[in-house]
Amino acid sequence: MALEHLTTADFDAVTGAAPLAMVDFWASWCGPCKMLTPVMENVSAKYGSRILAAKVNVDDEPELARKFGVMNIPTVVFLKNGREFDRKVGVMAGSAYASVLDQNL
Repeated sequence: MALEHLTTADFDAVTGAAPLAMVDFWASWCGPCKMLTPVMENVSAKYGSRILAAKVNVDDEPELARKFGVMNIPTVVFLKNGREFDRKVGVMAGSAYASVLDQNL
């Protein structure tokens, strides 16, 4: 399943409709963010339609970055029914993200 790119305009509606969401806050100039993309794609493929896997470009959507207090990128925020319940900062193995998802599915 492809990663969905979210904007401020659609963020609340899309994440609120998903029972479980994993959102990567990133920027195109960020090296670690580029390293995380294939990890996110693999996790997304593993869980398919059971989760929403999405990305938010912090340069394009600074309001969302501020709303979630994103100070470093990449930051992956986990939401359940639109509400944050966990986050991971920096690049990690796919198992770190899968563990959070498994505990909350």
